[in-house]
Amino acid sequence: MTTEKDPMIPDGKVNPINTDYQVGQDNIVVKVGPFGLDIHNRVFLISGLSIIVFVLLTLIFHSQAATVFSDMRGWLTSNLDWFFISAANIFVLLCLGLIVSPLGKVRLGGTEATPDFSYIGWFSMLFAAGMGIGLMFYGVSEPLSHFNSAFAGTTVVDGVRTDWAPLAGAAGDALAAERLGMAATIYHWALHPWAIYAILALGLALFSFNKGLPLTIRSVFYPLLGERVWGWPGHIIDILAVFATLFGLATSLGLGASQASAGLNYLFNWPEGVTTQILLVIGITMIALLSVLAGLEAGVKRLSEINMTLAALLLLFVIIVGPTLAILTGFFSNLAAYLQHLPALANPIGREDANFSQGWTAFYWAWWISWSPFVGMFIARVSRGRTVREFLISVLLIPSLACVLWMTVFGGTAISQVVQDSYMAAVEAALPLQLFSMLDALPLAGITSFIAIILVVVFFVTSSDSGSLVIDTIAAGGKVNAPTPQRVFWCTFEGLVAIALILGGGLVALQAMAVSTGFPFTLVLLASCVAVVKGLMSEPRGS
Repeated sequence: MTTEKDPMIPDGKVNPINTDYQVGQDNIVVKVGPFGLDIHNRVFLISGLSIIVFVLLTLIFHSQAATVFSDMRGWLTSNLDWFFISAANIFVLLCLGLIVSPLGKVRLGGTEATPDFSYIGWFSMLFAAGMGIGLMFYGVSEPLSHFNSAFAGTTVVDGVRTDWAPLAGAAGDALAAERLGMAATIYHWALHPWAIYAILALGLALFSFNKGLPLTIRSVFYPLLGERVWGWPGHIIDILAVFATLFGLATSLGLGASQASAGLNYLFNWPEGVTTQILLVIGITMIALLSVLAGLEAGVKRLSEINMTLAALLLLFVIIVGPTLAILTGFFSNLAAYLQHLPALANPIGREDANFSQGWTAFYWAWWISWSPFVGMFIARVSRGRTVREFLISVLLIPSLACVLWMTVFGGTAISQVVQDSYMAAVEAALPLQLFSMLDALPLAGITSFIAIILVVVFFVTSSDSGSLVIDTIAAGGKVNAPTPQRVFWCTFEGLVAIALILGGGLVALQAMAVSTGFPFTLVLLASCVAVVKGLMSEPRGS
């Protein structure tokens, strides 16, 4: 049950920030017939116009864009992999440090604040935030890929490793290769990404619920910038947040379109290719627009409930009809393998597995970072009333365990099919098709594959709808109830950016933009670590 109280009004003792800034004071308010706009004059215009120019240039020069995107991703991941890996380690260590420190007693919303949601409701929303198109796309393909590359061992050409095996691989040892492959997968989906989300979510919650500042990214930086946060330094932070969120979402939408296209071709022999993917993006963006117009309660909330139910049913089905004992025991052995290999996987320097650390880890950390404003704001809005310690333990562990379970069920089943049954269809299938190939070896394959396509589509819709809400809040200067036409604008442009990236190089282009926008926002997040600690140190602590 939610409370009727305004969440921005604290309960009990807090140490608010006194500022003359009023939410929306720099906004432009325009009324055109029945439609209204309430936009931050600089953040909205600069980010909106920049994205329009990007889409137009990519569509006009899409053949040249493919080369540019490929080169850009290659340079960033090969030269800055150490930076992304180090930054992610810092976020994990800070979260763990805050959990055990006295600052963990600070309560979000004031010393007397009570949680807006029960544990069950809160945990289910954290779980929902951890489920997305990425899990559908990589749930089978990533564990299977790491297993195969580890099992094949290392390959050295002219003194340089050319294989994709994590760490030193596990040549010829199926059990060791499975443990290493699952450990590498969990590394990309557990503590590190959720620490990235937790830091920004904690900052947003603290500076909104305790300090009384607008619910926007710039507010987190008040301890570092003071009143300058309402000027150009703050504008740049929010513009970077818009870019990161939009391109991170476009990456996910592009992945979802390629997987849905592959699934429709697999089930119904629909033509596969760029045209089908673009038509899917257009169709699903239109559904997302209907969800936007329906509002939060009737739109994204209802779709999220449908998605959670379908995902749980699909998960349970695979556990029951798949290698049940291997899945149940694998959950714990995979966690043990993850903890065993974690120090080596998180090492940022002297890595010999360059293809893995650059091609997988650096891309993932940049992608997670580009999603952090989106997921962070969602987590912040549902976490009022929790202590910092309670918040961090839950945000790190609950979604992480959900992701481990998902990867164990789907990835573990695919690996078992290879090792135990010599079933190679999933291995030999194209990446977007591997989930459907795995399901094809189980009973009721046609039904489960169709459910998987629906899941991808609904994840697509809910991500687009929720993402447009978050981007609009940032671009409206922190206003949480800005006019609907603005969300329509951002929802539409998420689809257009996804189409532009599909035309401009497909998966490589999508990954390139996630990495390129993730890099500058990593700097923003690192600075936010200092601001969050300073903000917490000034807060009264509960008993």
